[in-house]
Amino acid sequence: MTSLWLDRARPVRPALDGETTCDVVVVGAGITGLTTAVRMAGAGLSVVVLEGRTAGAATTGNTTAKVSLLQGTKLRRIRRAHPLALVESYVEANRRGQEWLVDFCRSHGVLVEEQPAVTYATTRVGELRVRAELEVARQVGLAAEWTDDPGLPFAVRGAVRLADQFQLHPVELVDALADDLETGGGRLFEHSRVHDVSRTSSGVRAETGTGTVTARHLVVATSMPVLDRGAFFARQVPQRSYAAALRSGWVPDAMYLSADSPSRSIRRAAGPDGPLLLVGGHGHVTGRVPSEAQHLADLLDWARSELGGTEVTHTWSAQDHGPAAELPYVGPLLPGDDQLLVATGFDKWGFTNAPAAAGLLTARVTGRARDAGALESWSPWEATGLPKALAANGSVGLRMAQGWLRAYTRTDACPAEGSGVVGHDAGRPVATCTVDGVTHRVSAVCPHLYGVVSWNDAEKSWDCPLHGSRFAPDGSVLEGPTTEPLAPRA
Repeated sequence: MTSLWLDRARPVRPALDGETTCDVVVVGAGITGLTTAVRMAGAGLSVVVLEGRTAGAATTGNTTAKVSLLQGTKLRRIRRAHPLALVESYVEANRRGQEWLVDFCRSHGVLVEEQPAVTYATTRVGELRVRAELEVARQVGLAAEWTDDPGLPFAVRGAVRLADQFQLHPVELVDALADDLETGGGRLFEHSRVHDVSRTSSGVRAETGTGTVTARHLVVATSMPVLDRGAFFARQVPQRSYAAALRSGWVPDAMYLSADSPSRSIRRAAGPDGPLLLVGGHGHVTGRVPSEAQHLADLLDWARSELGGTEVTHTWSAQDHGPAAELPYVGPLLPGDDQLLVATGFDKWGFTNAPAAAGLLTARVTGRARDAGALESWSPWEATGLPKALAANGSVGLRMAQGWLRAYTRTDACPAEGSGVVGHDAGRPVATCTVDGVTHRVSAVCPHLYGVVSWNDAEKSWDCPLHGSRFAPDGSVLEGPTTEPLAPRA
């Protein structure tokens, strides 16, 4: 599965080799890490970015890339838990992020298309959510409007519409950000996964398998923070969702997102032979469904039956994280510590939240810190997310127990092509899969917090149902919070 965005030739950048120093080291080269690095370099700081795979290879290169202040029913959810002033703060931060990103794209030759954003409903419950979203949007000053006919080829109960929003090609943006960073003196190293971070007398040291970077500040810009300090893995829920590009007789003239479950996203995208229909959704908590392939198949069936999709050109999947208190985490990894900083919890809206976070982090590092408002990593309103966090962590404990019990009910086996099984060998959970004719046998225990992984039949990966760590068939890390691979088994 390769996304429409990543199906292109990309620049090749070296891995970190040896020791280097800088003012700021950024961990992760997606939209968050690169916008942060570019803004820090623009403020006169020396910057190094360390990426475990390639720039944009994880969440950023697999999104639907909407740059919108209307974010499904996000404002309604924030308002249910927080005062209106916090919703206003969130929208204003996202507005600043959107403006920065659009200005960057236009000044660096990245095509950004103006499109209305639409949240629509097909059920009574969905309609109530959409009407509530419209009310909150208007309360915080967005020029949102109700429409009974949002222009979809199937029946709806109505929608909220916000004009003058944007969509783009996320990998074109990533490459432009990386080029701008390097032109300004910053450095980007790929295939340089950070395994450990330690303190020094003057700052912090980030260690990879091939080198180290010593800096005054470190920014963790991975979707789920790879450092457990601050326990952000316990404050967010990892969500995996699916996407596809199709040729279709109907192509949308807006960016759509449903208020009903399962969530469904619709937009258009440029293809080599004309515009393509791009759909997404049908998400679930990572590692907790019997068949990921079935979720993708359901999305494709819907696109064909309701939107006239014909030939599928690309399918892919992405992972993002929903914060317990509905608001992002931007600032110190630990309270009061400006050496280790974090930006996470964007709940699928990184193209406005990430540049907003980058501006806040840059101001903090350069001594011009302003109130982060709704985008604060440690805040009194975090307590509103406690019930959700407790429920999520209770589910984590249940999945931990179930995984170990299931491993002991199955013996180790050699699965068929494209399949993976978890069994046990001499009392140890073992994950065995066969992909492209090669059988891999690795530990089934995630190094992060020792959950037992499960097989993802859509992407041929091992996924941890606790906090969303993912591994390739051979056990190598695809995404965190883990930084260590699954150990090989003979």
